[in-house]
Amino acid sequence: MKRAERLHALSEMLRRQGSRGATADLLAAEFGVSVRTIKRDLASLERSGAALWSRPGPGGGYGLSEIASLRPVSLSPAQAVAILAAVSAAPDAPYSDLASSGMQKILDVLDPAARARARRLADRVWVDAPAPPRRAVRSALEEAMTEQRVVRIRYTSADGTNTSRDVEPVLFASTNGQWYLVGWCRLRDAMRWFVVARVQQARVTAIPCTEHTVDEIGVPPATARPVHRRDD
Repeated sequence: MKRAERLHALSEMLRRQGSRGATADLLAAEFGVSVRTIKRDLASLERSGAALWSRPGPGGGYGLSEIASLRPVSLSPAQAVAILAAVSAAPDAPYSDLASSGMQKILDVLDPAARARARRLADRVWVDAPAPPRRAVRSALEEAMTEQRVVRIRYTSADGTNTSRDVEPVLFASTNGQWYLVGWCRLRDAMRWFVVARVQQARVTAIPCTEHTVDEIGVPPATARPVHRRDD
């Protein structure tokens, strides 16, 4: 199971467990990973905003607070399809798997009539997006960015040269139809832009980043903006 899928499944399992919660041993056995991996996943969920609780000692474990349940949403069918179209048209975007699972959650809590209308409208919107980079590479880059840890990549430059580099991820950027990982390259001792599609291999290390900031990348073009920023 891919890590993004496991995080989503882990959150859903904790939600189903309710106030009983679950031990790390039980969760590790359920997903076929080590207890250490489960605890790292739980820490990632908590950093992403999940309302996790934990109880130490015998009978303890981990759970998801009841307030973490999805609240009703009031998207119109057209709004729901607009989000579906945006997600489907960018399968190479960072965290696109999580976006797809999040969109499914939204559809699940729409009232039945709105959900049916959204699905009928969605049948009238088609996309033919290019195949994304290998999931293993994307997962590693996403994890390194989220956890702010050095990622070791095997990279092919435009002239076909292959190099191995340790990179401190700072930013994902999309421009001219391509996604880039922008980060501090320890090989070049400088900020570099790496085309995600040219990353052949990627492995997250245990080395923490040294707090390079987005400001070091420079002033973005007037047309560029963070994805959370709304137009005034």
